[in-house]
Amino acid sequence: MDTQWTNLYPDVTALGGLGPAMRRAATLRGCDIGLPPWAADIISIETTRGFIAIDPSTEQRLFRVRVHIPGFSETTAGFSWNIASTDDLDQLVEMVAAWRQGMSVKELKARFEFMDLDEFARAIAAGEPTSLQWSGLLSSEFHRNQWNLLRRLHTDEVLRNAFPSITHGAVRLRLDPLDSTSRQVLVHEVDGERHEVMRVGVHGADWVEVESGGLIPYLRTQLSKH
Repeated sequence: MDTQWTNLYPDVTALGGLGPAMRRAATLRGCDIGLPPWAADIISIETTRGFIAIDPSTEQRLFRVRVHIPGFSETTAGFSWNIASTDDLDQLVEMVAAWRQGMSVKELKARFEFMDLDEFARAIAAGEPTSLQWSGLLSSEFHRNQWNLLRRLHTDEVLRNAFPSITHGAVRLRLDPLDSTSRQVLVHEVDGERHEVMRVGVHGADWVEVESGGLIPYLRTQLSKH
């Protein structure tokens, strides 16, 4: 660890890394930041609104915060927004805890003046992650085998508002692009007339065969169930 880093982050250095420093600050302030015990210097925290990543600057004392939604494959970068920067470790962990707890954008901006959520809020309001994800999948040669199914799903006014991805050859539709635990289904095309569908995250759920003509209404029903 170089002298510049030590001078900028003596509190972090003393505790053995950003992970231990954030956990200690969170404990002292009674915050739950969801940081795994093994996290040291590379910080990525999964939340219901994407992954929160912390990137300390090497030029000045500054903790930069980014929210990230993974892309549709390992080769795509996904979607990222810079949402905050602060030199205060205590304020940082309080903000991360509030974000994880689902505090609204309006409340976050009012409580943490160092946050800049305008770009993030505009993208979510415009449905940007979802529409760009559809475009990426429908133009990806890697997923050519799923194009027919993807096009069919995308023509439906309800289903095209779900966030799509590909999992082991099956199309995954998730209601909320930021929430990996939101209602979602997997759709596998067996042939042109038959599909297999599974509701994800439901105890005991299994693949159900659905004929082509009933696929769209069946998916709508599954995504509307609580």
